[in-house]
Amino acid sequence: MKHICNYKASKYLSPAFTEVEPDIYKSESGFVTSLCFEQEPELNEGSSADCISQYPLEDVLDHFFVHISDFYHNLNTCESEQCYLEFCGKSLKSVKDLRTIIGKHVYNKTVMDSGTEYIDLVIE
Repeated sequence: MKHICNYKASKYLSPAFTEVEPDIYKSESGFVTSLCFEQEPELNEGSSADCISQYPLEDVLDHFFVHISDFYHNLNTCESEQCYLEFCGKSLKSVKDLRTIIGKHVYNKTVMDSGTEYIDLVIE
């Protein structure tokens, strides 16, 4: 995941959302924010927005204790390289922490430790 940016969805103008911090909203589901990013096919990620790869996204969700609450189907098309997702967390802190990846490069890296191979989430 690269070129990670904030995405301000027009739906946040609805009374169903209350902005509690810049670009973080309270909804019935919890605290939400939306981000956009590009995948990196050379790192085994998808090549278009209609096919967002499971990793490193799944690791990001686990790391920050959030889940996907909107996929933005109208924006995530096979013609688009830019992916759009809404993330939701039960706590404001988890969503604030997630937003620290804006402007960073996020990917999975295979690491060997004492002869054991595992995948490490890298945020740089």
